[in-house]
Order: sequence, then C-alpha cells, then structure tokens
Amino acid sequence: MVNRLVLSSYFVLFAVFLPVMVFAQLTAPPAAATPQQDTLHLTLDSAENIFLRQNLSLLAQRYNIDAQKALVIQSKLYANPNFNIEHGLYNTETHKVFPFGSQGETSAGLSQLVMLAGKRNKQIKIARANVKLSEFEFYDLLRTLKFTLRDDFYNIYYLQQSAKAYDEEINSLQKVVDAFVEQKGKGYISQKEVVRIQAQLYSLKSEYRDLLEQIADQQSEMRLVLQVKPVYIDPLVDTSSLVALNPRQYPLPVLLDSAYSRRSDLLIARANTEISKLNYSYQKALGVPDVTFNLAYDQQGSYIKNYTAAGVAIDLPVFNRNQGNIKSAKAMIDVNTATQKSTEATVEEQVYRVVEKATAADKLYRNIDASFASDFQRLMHEVLINYQKRNISMLDFLDFYDSYKQHVLQLNSIQYNRVRAFEELNFVTGTNFFN
Repeated sequence: MVNRLVLSSYFVLFAVFLPVMVFAQLTAPPAAATPQQDTLHLTLDSAENIFLRQNLSLLAQRYNIDAQKALVIQSKLYANPNFNIEHGLYNTETHKVFPFGSQGETSAGLSQLVMLAGKRNKQIKIARANVKLSEFEFYDLLRTLKFTLRDDFYNIYYLQQSAKAYDEEINSLQKVVDAFVEQKGKGYISQKEVVRIQAQLYSLKSEYRDLLEQIADQQSEMRLVLQVKPVYIDPLVDTSSLVALNPRQYPLPVLLDSAYSRRSDLLIARANTEISKLNYSYQKALGVPDVTFNLAYDQQGSYIKNYTAAGVAIDLPVFNRNQGNIKSAKAMIDVNTATQKSTEATVEEQVYRVVEKATAADKLYRNIDASFASDFQRLMHEVLINYQKRNISMLDFLDFYDSYKQHVLQLNSIQYNRVRAFEELNFVTGTNFFN
C-alpha cells in the first residue's frame, strides 16, 4: 500500500513539473548581460564601422604614415647656406672698443654645401619607400585586428548559443530539485535521487560558469578592439548567409594570386628588401665627399685691404670612404631577400592549409542532418512522457538530457569552426572573399 502511494505521488509530481521543464527549454532566454552593463546589439558591419572609427592602434598607425610623409618633404630640402661675420672687438693701439672704419677690422664669409653622387635623390627615394612601408604596416595591423574582431564576433555568438543549452537545462533541473527537496521531507522521494539530481545540477552550474567566463574574455577582447565602454555585446548574425558559404567558390590559383599581391605582411617584406637596396645605393653615394663653395671678404686683415675671394672645399677620402656602412647595407639586402622568400613560402603554405581546413569544416557541417535538432527536441518530449510512465529510469532520463546538451555544444562548435575557417581564408589571402 505504501509503495503504491509513493509511486502515485511520484507520477503526480512529474506530471506537474516535467511539462514545466519542456516549456522552460523552449522559452528560456539567452545568457544575458550583467545588471551593471548595457547591451550593445551589433551586426558585423556596424561592428567594423565602429572599429574603423575608434580603434586607437589604427589611429596611431595613421599618424605614423603622416610622419613618414613629412620626412619626404624634409628629404627634398636643400642644405642651408652658411653665413658668418666677424668684427674686431678692441683695438690695442687706439684703445677703442668695436672700432669702425680704417681703425677697425671686419671679415665675412658665405658658404653652400652641394651634395654629389645623387645623395639628395636617393634620400627622397628612401623616404618615399618608408611611406609605402608604413602604409603596408597600417594595412597589416588592420588585417590582423579585423580578423580578431570578426573571430570574436562569431565566437561570442556561438558561445551564447551554447550558453542557452546550459541555461535551459539548469532552469529545468532547478525546478525539479526544488520540488524534490519539498517532497523529500514527506517521504515521497528518496535521498539518493535528490542527491543524484543535485549533483547533476551543480555540475551543470560549474560548466555554465566556465562558459560564461569564456564569453566574458571574448567580450573583453572585442571591446578593446572596438574601443567601447564596458557593455555587453550581443552579436546579430545572419545565419542564412553563413549557410551559403562555399570553400570551392574560388579556385586555389585565384586565392594564391590574391595572397601574393594583397598580403600586407608579404608587401612589408618586399618593401624592406627594396629599402635595403636603396640604402645600399645611398651608402655608396655617401662614400663620395660633398663639395662646399664659399665666398669671403676681409676688410684689412689680408695682404690687401677689402680682400674678396671665392673658394671650394672637399673632404679627401683617404681614411673614411664609408666602407663599413656599405658592407653592412649589402648584407642587409641578403637578409631581407631571405626574409621575403621565407614569407612567400609561408604565405603559400598557409593558403594551402586553410583551404584544406575550410573544406573539411564545410564537409563536416554539410553532413549534419538539418532535421536532427528538431528530431532531438521531439525525442526529448517523448522521453519525458516515457519517464512519466516510468518506462525509463532517472539515470536514463538524465543521460538523454546530457546527450542533448552535448549535441548542442558540438553543433555550435562545428558551426563556429567552419565560420572561423572562412575568416582565416580571408585573412591569409588578404581579401574578403567570404562575407
């Protein structure tokens, strides 16, 4: 009689609370921002617009470009002429201070440096090459930060989808635990079952907390890229456009050609090689001494009064012919050439590897049955009904519930890895082929 009473109470309990679990799974809200934070709903385009306007690292690199352009102006300037004048301070014979006229002495000189061997033109070429280098560095920073932004955007989105699964299961199990605790004191529920489901709930809460910490880390990184105040970023993703992505849309030669011509790190390597060649030419020119032309006037300090003269001065390249700098500049050509070839090989290998990764990730995603998620939801409802009828045990029910959670996590992971692979393709080719 007692067993029948306990069993009847068991059925009544789950007839009331298990439908609540199903409703909670279907209606539970996503993981929300903390109360202290506002929520910023962003599409990818709006996030990129904020990034381009507000990122301080990009702003600093833009200023660097302006600084290099100013050095081009400086390199075009000629050396200033030099003027000097001298007047006698004290005449020891007349005892006059600053004497003028026949009792004084004044001399003056004017000189102008003229650079030979095309040094000025070589300086201009180096300055212009440095402008291009700073522009390539800007685009490389832009490429890297943009990839970080887009990766964080999709990572946060799919982590939030995973958080929903935890949130739904925790809310449902919390209601069951509360009911179990209430019924335990009346002798309807065994201590063993209460402990078992509480342990499952605590485990879920711990996993959920770790997932929220992971989301918080991604949120922090994305806020730094966007340079926005502490807000909770809610990515708005058009999943239909993601489904249409196809890694075979562009042939491999097209992707490689884009990487060779657009990859900013490769352009930087080429620019450094070009600058080292220009510097080698400039260092050789520095081995040629410059000429200084001058005019001189002396009132009465020379062999005749009012002496005037024209002259020329040049260093004699006896000891210092800039040999060390020339040798160093030539070695730097070899260094930068080797670095450029290494970068080219790295670019080629990265494109090959990321194409393989994107193809494999897309294939895995395409092999997932689109109706699997809805079928799993329907099966969950049937499992609940069978559990109400005591056709399955508590452990079987929890195992099936855990399988559903794992399915959601795995599906979100597969989708994120696929989208990340396409973003990596954009990154390694230097072109937004896939949007």
